[in-house]
Amino acid sequence: MNTPAGADARDAGLQPERTRLAWRRTTLSCSVTAVLALRHALHGSGSPVALAGVAVIALLWVAFLWVAHRRVRGLAAARPGAPSPGAVLAATACTVAFAVFAMALIV
Repeated sequence: MNTPAGADARDAGLQPERTRLAWRRTTLSCSVTAVLALRHALHGSGSPVALAGVAVIALLWVAFLWVAHRRVRGLAAARPGAPSPGAVLAATACTVAFAVFAMALIV
C-alpha cells in the first residue's frame, strides 16, 4: 500500500465540495424558515412587536448569509482551513434562533 510521504501530498477529494453543498442546503433551509417566519409575523395585526420580530428575523437571515458566504468562499482555497471560532458561534446562534422561530410557527 502506497502512502503519501508528506502532508503536501494530501488529496482533499470531494470533501470541500460536500461541505460547500451542505452550506448551500443550510442557507436554503434558513431562507425558507425566514420567509415563513416573516409571513407569519406580517400576517397578524402589524403591531410593533411583530415589526420588531420581522427586523430580528431579517437581521438573523442576513447574518447567516454573510457567515455562509464567507465559509463557502474560504472552501474555494486549495487547502481550506477550519472556520474561525467567531464564525462557528455566529452560525450556531443563527441556526438556533431560526429553530426557535420555526418552533414558534408550529406552535
